[in-house]
Amino acid sequence: METYLYQAITSEGIEKKGSIKAENEREAQLRIRETGLIPISVSRQNFLNKDIELSFLKGKVKQRDMAVFCRQFSSIIKAGISIVSALEMLEEQTEDSSLKEGIKRARAGVEKGESLADSLREDKIFPSILIEMIKAGESSGSLEKSLDRMAIQFEKEAKLKGIIKKAMMYPIVLLIVMIGILVVMLTFVIPNFVTMFEDLNTSLPTSTRLIIGLSDLFRNYWLLLVVLVAFLIFLYKIYKASDGGRHKIDGFKLKLPIFGKLAVKTACASISRTLATLIQSGMPLISALDITAQTMPNIHYKDALIKMKGGVALGIPLSSQMKTMDIFPAMLTHMVGIGEQTGNMEEMLSNSANYYEEEVEITTTSLTALLEPVIIIIMALLVILLIAAIYQPMIQLYNSI
Repeated sequence: METYLYQAITSEGIEKKGSIKAENEREAQLRIRETGLIPISVSRQNFLNKDIELSFLKGKVKQRDMAVFCRQFSSIIKAGISIVSALEMLEEQTEDSSLKEGIKRARAGVEKGESLADSLREDKIFPSILIEMIKAGESSGSLEKSLDRMAIQFEKEAKLKGIIKKAMMYPIVLLIVMIGILVVMLTFVIPNFVTMFEDLNTSLPTSTRLIIGLSDLFRNYWLLLVVLVAFLIFLYKIYKASDGGRHKIDGFKLKLPIFGKLAVKTACASISRTLATLIQSGMPLISALDITAQTMPNIHYKDALIKMKGGVALGIPLSSQMKTMDIFPAMLTHMVGIGEQTGNMEEMLSNSANYYEEEVEITTTSLTALLEPVIIIIMALLVILLIAAIYQPMIQLYNSI
């Protein structure tokens, strides 16, 4: 499926912008009309019209901040305070600047007569799952319950990401230290020996000449190396922005040894938790699959969920479709099958989420335990090789005397 960017208007004449997945432009227009919008322009997304930004420039709100927002919003509404007043209070309390601005714009929309869900939809900082849950809560008169569920959802996701980040922090620090040691030795230590080697007036071993060459490269062309690295990162972002590039990169991530299994378990935990939350709120499975697809960072899982949504609409069981896709483990497929048979899908998905969240924690702990000694050994070997390359000419000279 391709991603299409669109401009549309509502029946009230309000302009809307967004993106949608479809096989072609005609299907994209039909899907836009199904949402109640009138499309004005539809164009296929490519790397020229797609935003290629660094993550720290996007103003993305942390999931823990979203969890606090939902928890506080629910508590204020339970106290009998109106939505406008609640948003005003939240705006004053919120420290995150992006979230504060989003709440401010949402309050302005509600004051104009828009629903809370539609007001939040104007801002990209609010996840689609939160907007749809709020929409369901507004329709059923249980907004506070929807917000409570979303608070739990964001807390679980934040905890999962926190486990992965915490486990990977020490190996990353070791890697940075290793690179730092290499740069210092090549830039400052090796040059001190070059003059001495020249005074020896003897042929240098290949390893020593190679180290001296690397040292000269770092000292004389460091700016060119920085520009080259920046250019390669830019090319990578352009490639990743294309549909073909993203499919290949995300597919490669799933096939990596050890890291691939971690990516699969993380995706399964996220899918299970999100579907369980949406179905528990009374949302139909088809809608739940569509919303869950929009939350998936990996394009292969996103496409799979969209494809399965179409299958469910045709009456094909979800578990039967999952069996045909190698990105879903047998455990998750089996749990979904039990949920379909017993009619208790949300409980089975919740159990699956708990299972995969524990698996992610176990896998990250094991991965950290494996990476730490490997990085230390590599660091030690590199230092030994550098020292050996430096002292080898002197040893040769000593032996020749």
